[in-house]
Parts: sequence; structure tokens; C-alpha cells
Amino acid sequence: MKMRKLGPMLIATVLTTTGLVAVTPTSALAAPTDCTISFGPNRTVQSYCASGTGEHRIRMVLRHFLPEVGRIPVEGNWAPVGGISITGYPPHTIENVWVETRG
Repeated sequence: MKMRKLGPMLIATVLTTTGLVAVTPTSALAAPTDCTISFGPNRTVQSYCASGTGEHRIRMVLRHFLPEVGRIPVEGNWAPVGGISITGYPPHTIENVWVETRG
């Protein structure tokens, strides 16, 4: 007899707890900002973001000197704010360089 009353009560408790977890706000995240791009020696490019949270990485698109080859995407490693994302690139024409952010 007591088990019949206990079952619905447990289900209600689980659903209430699940609902509370689902609506609990997470801490605010701000994508990395104050980002700079710089070119270094030996065909390297890097990004640095000074504020915000999350991660960033350097991205670029090159155009191969042979038109039939097309475009070459290049990307650096994901780095936290305050860190440096760096990558090397081959000797082709740079079409675009930007900083990708997440978080």
C-alpha cells in the first residue's frame, strides 16, 4: 500500500529536481575580445586575445599559385584568452586572415 503512494512521489521529486537543474543559469561567458593578428618570421601568423573568456585561434585562406589547386585553408591551435594561437603557412597569396572565437 505504501509503495503505491511512494512511486508517484519519487517521480514528482525527480521531475522537480530536473526542472530546477534545467533552469539554473550558467555563468555568463563573453567571447574573447581585444584580439590582434601579427605576422612573424618564417611565414608564421598568430593571434592574441587580451580579454573575455573562451578560446580563439588564427585562421587564414590562401590562394595557390596554380589556379586548378584552388584555395588552401590554414588554422592554428585553439588557445585560451591570454594565450597565443600560431601557425605556419606555405608561400602562396593570402586572401583572408581572421581570429575565430568560441565560448
